[in-house]
Amino acid sequence: MSSIPLLDDRPAISQRRVLVIIGGLLLGMVLASLDQTIVATALPTIAGDLHGLSHLSWVVTAYLLASTASTPLWGKLGDLYGRKSFFQASIVIFLVGSVLAGLSTSMLELIAFRALQGIGGGGLMIGAQAIVGDVVSPRERGRYMGFFGAVFGVTSVIGPLVGGFIVTNLSWRWIFYINLPIGAVALVVTTIVLPSALTRVHHVIDYLGTILLAGAATGLVLLATLGGNTYAWVSAPIAILGVGSIVLLAIFVMVEHRAAEPVLPLKLFANRMFSVTSVVGFVVGFAMFGAITYLPQYMQIVRGASPTGSGLELLPLMAGLLLTSITSGVLITRWGRYKIFPILGTALMTVGMYLLSRLTVDTGTLASSLYMFVLGVGIGGVMQVLVIAVQNAVPYEDLGVATAGATFFRSIGGSFGTAVFGAIFANQLTGNLTHYLAGTPVPAGFHSSAGASPATLAKLPPAVHAGYIHAFSASLHTVFLIAVPIAAVAFALTWLLKEVPLRKTTQAPNPADTLAPTAMPAARSSLDEIARALSVLMSREGRERSYERLAARAGLDLDPRSCWMLLRLHDRPADDLGDLARHLRVPPSSLEPLIDALVEQGLVASNGNVEHATPDIPRFSLTDQGQLDIERLAAARRDTLSELVADWAPERHVELAELLTRLARESIDDPVPPN
Repeated sequence: MSSIPLLDDRPAISQRRVLVIIGGLLLGMVLASLDQTIVATALPTIAGDLHGLSHLSWVVTAYLLASTASTPLWGKLGDLYGRKSFFQASIVIFLVGSVLAGLSTSMLELIAFRALQGIGGGGLMIGAQAIVGDVVSPRERGRYMGFFGAVFGVTSVIGPLVGGFIVTNLSWRWIFYINLPIGAVALVVTTIVLPSALTRVHHVIDYLGTILLAGAATGLVLLATLGGNTYAWVSAPIAILGVGSIVLLAIFVMVEHRAAEPVLPLKLFANRMFSVTSVVGFVVGFAMFGAITYLPQYMQIVRGASPTGSGLELLPLMAGLLLTSITSGVLITRWGRYKIFPILGTALMTVGMYLLSRLTVDTGTLASSLYMFVLGVGIGGVMQVLVIAVQNAVPYEDLGVATAGATFFRSIGGSFGTAVFGAIFANQLTGNLTHYLAGTPVPAGFHSSAGASPATLAKLPPAVHAGYIHAFSASLHTVFLIAVPIAAVAFALTWLLKEVPLRKTTQAPNPADTLAPTAMPAARSSLDEIARALSVLMSREGRERSYERLAARAGLDLDPRSCWMLLRLHDRPADDLGDLARHLRVPPSSLEPLIDALVEQGLVASNGNVEHATPDIPRFSLTDQGQLDIERLAAARRDTLSELVADWAPERHVELAELLTRLARESIDDPVPPN
C-alpha cells in the first residue's frame, strides 16, 4: 500500500516549521546511525570491565539483529496508527535501552539492553524517512532525503572516532549516556512541531513472519557464535539450536506463502538478480561489520593506540568506502552500466581481507592504513550498486520489497559477520595464548576469555604482555584469513549478475544509499521508491534549465520565470496578490513583475478586468489562454516523468499514474528561477 499522501491531504506547514521538523527527525537519525559504530572503539575497554571477551561481538550483533528485524514492523505500525506516536515511542525505547546499557554490570545485561536499543533504532530509521514524505512535497523530497543520507553517512563514519574520544576522556558508559540529551531534544521538538494528522495506510501486518524470521536468524547467529567455542559442535545445545533454526525457517516459508503482505516475499528469490545480489550483499555486510568491530581492537591491544587513536586509524577504511560509493553512483549515472563495479569491488574486498590477515605486531601505520583503504574501496564499489541492480531487475509491484530485501540481507550479513568473526577469534585466542604464554608465569586472576582493557594489559609483566599481544595478533590473522574465501565466493557470484540496461530512474544515485554505508533496511512501498527516485532527479535538475526544457516541450514561447509563475497559478487561478505571496512564501514585490509579464502576454487578466476589484487589493485571474498553457505545461511535465518510469508501465498501475499527475503539478516549494 502507498504511504505517499495526496497533495491536498498533506498538512499546510510553513517552511520554517518544516526545517524544525527535519531537524528533529535528523536528531533521531543521528541516534540510530551513531550507535551502529560508536561502540567499536570501546569494545576492548568494555571487555576488560565486564570480563566477557568471548561474547564481545554480541554487543554489536544484538543491536543489528534487533534493528533489522523490527524495521518492517515499525514501518507498518506507523502507517496504520500514526507515525508521530510510533516515532516518539521508538525514541523512548531507544533512550531507555541507552540508560540501561550504560548501567550494565555484566556482558549479558549489556547485550540484552543493546537489543532493546536496536528495537528503538529500527523505529527511528523508518519513522524519520516516512515522516519526511508526509511533510515535504514530492519535488523537494529528494533534497531533504539527501540531508538524511549525509547525516547518516557522516555519523556512521565518525562513530568509532566519537566512541574512542568518549572512552579516553570519560568512560565507556558515556557512549550510551550521550544519547540522552540528543534524544530528549528530538522528543521535545517532534512533540511540539510534528503534525498529529499524518498519512495513515491500511496494512495487514505479518507479525508471525517477522517473529519467525527474527527467531531463525538469531538461532543461526547463536549457532555460529557458540559452536566450537562455548559448546562442542556435537553437543546437545548446538544440536537444539541447529534443529530449532531449521524448523523456524521451514515454518517461516509456509507462513510467507499465505501471508497477505509477507515481510519477505518468497517469489523474489525466483528472480536471479535478487538472489545473487542478496548473497553478495550478505557477504559485504559480513566483511564490513566484522572488520569495523575487530580492527579497533587490533589498534588498541596490539599497537597500543588509545581509543581515540584507534578511531582515527579506522578512517582510511571509511574514506575508501565513501569514495567509491559516491564515485560509482556518479559513473553509473553517466555510463548506464553497473556490472563492472561489483566485480571489481568484491575483487578488491578479497584482496583487502588478505592484506588485513597480514597484520602483525610490527605492521606500521602506513601499511595498515593502506590495507584498510583497499578493503573500504572494495566494499564501497559493491554496496550501492547492489540496490541499483535489484531495482533495475524487478517489476513495479516488487520494487519496494526488493529494495528493502537487498538492504535486509546486508544488515543480516553484518550480524552474522560480527558473530562469526567473534566466535573464530575467541576460539583462536584461547589456543594462541596457551602457545605464546607457555612457560611464562601468569598473574593470578588473569583469564584470556574474560578479556582485558588496554589499561589493564599495560600493567601486566612485560613477558605476559608481549605474549598476549602476539596471541591477539595471531588470532586476528586467522579471522581475516578465513574471510578471504568468503569474499572470493562473493566475487565469483558477481559474474552471474546480468547487465540489464538501466532505467532512467535507476540511474539516479540514491542519496541515502550513497552516503549511508551502514544503513538499515527501510520498508518502503514500490510507490515510495518511485517517488523517491523521481524526487532525486527533480531536485538535482537546474531550475532555469528545467523550465526552458518544459516550455520547449509544451511548445510555448515562455521564459523560465513566466513558466514558474504560470504553474503557481494552477491551484489559485484568482487570488489577492498578498494571499498568493503568503501562500508561496515570497514577498509580494517579487510577484508583481511576474504577474505584469503574464498580463502583457494575455495569460492573466489584471484587476481592471476582474469584477469587484479595488486598487488597494489588486486581483487577477487566468485567461482562457493562460489556463490552456498551464494544462500544456502540466502535460509536458507529466510526459517527461512518464518517460523516466516507462519500463514500469504506469498506465497499468493507477496509483503510479496518479503520482505522475501529482508530481507534474506539484511546484509550490520550488524557488523563483534566477533572472
